[in-house]
Amino acid sequence: QEPESSEASQFRLAADRIPEVPFGLSTSPEVLSHYGVVANTVKLFRMIDNDQRDLDLNSDIDAEKVIRFVRMNELRLVTEYNPVTAIGVMHSSLQLNLLLITDKMSPKHPERMRKYRAAAELYKGKILFILIDINLKSNEHVMSFFKVKKSQLPALALFHTPDEEQDVLTLEELSVERVQDFCNHFLQ
Repeated sequence: QEPESSEASQFRLAADRIPEVPFGLSTSPEVLSHYGVVANTVKLFRMIDNDQRDLDLNSDIDAEKVIRFVRMNELRLVTEYNPVTAIGVMHSSLQLNLLLITDKMSPKHPERMRKYRAAAELYKGKILFILIDINLKSNEHVMSFFKVKKSQLPALALFHTPDEEQDVLTLEELSVERVQDFCNHFLQ
């Protein structure tokens, strides 16, 4: 309720440190009521899966706690899978995940990501698009889970979480159309 409090300044500090995430601060009772926010709560709105996460700040609020909460729970148009983002990915309300398993060090990576993001726009709210970088040691288990070898990369893997149904497509080249065909075939 106090925009000049030390808690509000810590919140603003967190906002300044992660400028790619939009932040808002409200003291309006109507706004807080509309979104179901109680006192000393940070509410994270995830546009990808229309989910909301709350961080209760009854204890001391500090910028690091807010940043950690956002990083653990945010989902982007394409979320890079790593130990920090794993929590948000695992708790997504979206039951269909499309993984791009690739080498981020490849000279073709920027163009692949441009096309992958374009495809992600088409399935926003339906499929969670995830990037798996094979250079991260912690991601090696993903390749073995989908039975993909490094020589077969890049690859797309679709995974339906409730029944663990999956499909894998190895690619020479990634295109928006290939991603669409793969997703639509799986959805049918």
